[in-house]
Order: sequence, then C-alpha cells, then structure tokens
Amino acid sequence: MSSPTSVAARPPGTGILGKILGHRGLTLGLALLGIIVAMAVFAPLLAPFDPYDQDLARRLIPPFWSAKANPAHLLGTDNLGRDYLSRLIYGARISLLIGFAVMLISGVIGTAMGLLAGYFGGRIDLFITFLITTRLAIPVVLVALAVVAMIGGSLLIVILVLGLLKWDRIAVVMRAATQQVRGLDYVAAAEAAGASMPRIILKEVLPNVFPQLVVVATVEAASAILLEAALSFLGLGVQPPLPSWGLMISEAKTMMFFAFWMIAIPGSMLAMLVFAINLVGDGLRDIIVPKGRG
Repeated sequence: MSSPTSVAARPPGTGILGKILGHRGLTLGLALLGIIVAMAVFAPLLAPFDPYDQDLARRLIPPFWSAKANPAHLLGTDNLGRDYLSRLIYGARISLLIGFAVMLISGVIGTAMGLLAGYFGGRIDLFITFLITTRLAIPVVLVALAVVAMIGGSLLIVILVLGLLKWDRIAVVMRAATQQVRGLDYVAAAEAAGASMPRIILKEVLPNVFPQLVVVATVEAASAILLEAALSFLGLGVQPPLPSWGLMISEAKTMMFFAFWMIAIPGSMLAMLVFAINLVGDGLRDIIVPKGRG
C-alpha cells in the first residue's frame, strides 16, 4: 500500500476547469454566452408576450427608463405594437441557430478539404489550394447578396449560403495543422502497422488537429452571425415576421432619430453575443493551443 506522500498532488488550477476559471476572458465569454443560450432555450418561459402579436393601439411605447413607459412592456413596443423584450428573447434563437448551423456546414467542408490537402499533398494539395485561393478572391458579402437576391431571402437560404461560403479559413487552418501532424511518429507507426488511410485520418490525425478546429470554428460562428445581421438589415436575410436582431435593427432604421432605443437594444445584444463568442474563441486558443499565440 503506497503512502500518501508517494502520490504527487496535482497543483491547483492545472486541470481543465482550473484553466478555464483562471482565464478571465474565457470565463467572461462563457458566462455571457451561457446567459444568451439560456435566454434562447427558455424563451417560451421568459418572454412575457407572443413575439408575433400585434397591437397598433400600443405601438412605439418607450422602454422602462422613460416617463411614458408601460410596466407591462419593459423594453417597449415596436412600430407594430409587438413587445420588444419578447422579440429580443426569441431573436437569440435565430442568431444562435445561424451561428451553429453555419459553423457545422462550413466546418465539415473545410475540415474535409484541409485534411485531404494536408495528408496527401501533391496534386490533391495543389487542387484544394487552388479552390481555397479562388474562394478567398471572392467577396463573401457580394456573393451572398447576389445569391439571396436571386433565390429569395429566408432562414434556410441564409444558412445554406453562408455555410457554403465560410469554409475557407477552416480549410487553411486544418491543412496547416494536418501537415504538421502528418510527419509525426504515431502516424508513421499506424501506416507501418497496415492501418487503412481512412482510419489513420479519422483516428490518428483528426483528434490531434481538433483543438485548432474548435478555435477557428468559434471565429467563423461569430462572423456568420454578423453577416446574417447585415443581410437582414439590407432586407435580404431573415424575412419578417421572424424576430431576428438584424431584422429588428432594419425595421427601426427609419425611426432612429425618434426612437433610438429600437436600434440600440438589439444592436447591443448582437454586439454582446459576438463579443462573447470571440472571447470564448480567444480563450480556447490560449488554453488549447498556447504555442499558437503570436
């Protein structure tokens, strides 16, 4: 039986939880993101009204800090009399859905291309690099505007268009990470043992480049949320009456000098969500890939 002194005690703060709690930016980002996710998940319980109910008799009620506020509508109502707090809460669902879905679609495409280019090299690498370079030369916003204008704006169309356009950075990162892992000893040992190519890529290479994928995927999710807001603001993204934060800003732009809070409230929530995701991504980079810091 070993004595207590024979087992080395783990220094405090060296575990994953300790590293997360020790990183202020990551902790703050997870807290803010957790609040928004909880708001989206429990929207039916938190929203005081149906976000689609209209009451023109109660249109443009100011928020609670105004002398003309209505206690029943803490954040006031919009130009159609819809409760602004309820639409703000349900709008979190739209932004998070778009960010996650685009990250998933672009992540699958970019990861597959990066793994193939980095592992095989040669002509496959040249061909995929050509595709990446071609994609980088095409402005995402212009292509998204053109496609959505031709097909028509909807939640599904926005997700598909952004997902098929946002894979380039993921492919670049995964290609570089795979090239680094490709020459390591455990990959050579798996090849010498007769393991098949799909098994080597999925069991040996992918798990070791996954941390880099997580970091770049968070950045792409934040970028997708901002692009959706821009498309919705231009009227080519999520269509009414869905309570998208970008669409809420677009609907209020004609009244920005009379009811500035209608733009400030969804704009602040959009900025907070993107800020939280960027904090999480930057914190994960510090913890998972510390050598990647410049």
